Amino acid sequence: MRFTLLAVALVLPLAAQSSENKLIDESAKVVRAAMNAGDQSIPGDIIAKAQCVGVIPALKKAGFIVGGEYGKGVLVCRTDNGANAGQWSPPAVVKTTGGSFGLQIGAGETDVVFVVMNRDGESKLMQDKFTFGADAGVMAGPLGRSAQAETDAQMHAEILGYSRSRGVFAGVALNGATMTPDHSEDHALYGRDVTTSQILHGDVPAPTSATALYDVLNSAGRAPRTGE
Repeated sequence: MRFTLLAVALVLPLAAQSSENKLIDESAKVVRAAMNAGDQSIPGDIIAKAQCVGVIPALKKAGFIVGGEYGKGVLVCRTDNGANAGQWSPPAVVKTTGGSFGLQIGAGETDVVFVVMNRDGESKLMQDKFTFGADAGVMAGPLGRSAQAETDAQMHAEILGYSRSRGVFAGVALNGATMTPDHSEDHALYGRDVTTSQILHGDVPAPTSATALYDVLNSAGRAPRTGE
């Protein structure tokens, strides 16, 4: 009996971690698709200049919230830790609820990407509860191979939003949605209690499952787009 209980105790944390690794992997796939969608892609120079990138794969319509949605995803930010300054942090798991993610929502699951353009926006994400559009300015992000021709308003927004539904990407304003840390999932991923700030500042080792996400983010601004 003791052996059986020990085996269960060892298997359960591994199962929980596998779920979070899958979430990170799905997030990497969404970003890769978003950056290789031709004239509908997220411009590489947007990602190259970003301070943080958040991904909510398969956001769902919430029937119990009028006009709202809910989902779970990951958030990474550039660290300022000495030799690792400018590199992407380990991923923190986040939850989103409510608000409006654009007109595409409603046709089943939708992928959402939001790009935080400066450290002021990043500091606001560290709150236990963050509301898009209230705690930080949010605009629909520009699309295409380059953002150089976009307006100053877009390029100076704190957060740029994107969504994909039925295979099509669009810029969306994520107004009214709230984002909160998922501490239980972070615990499952890192094996101990850890704060969002510790994760995003690079104070914990990154899981190996984050490699694919780092690869696609680091390719921004230098990898050729589809059709080039």
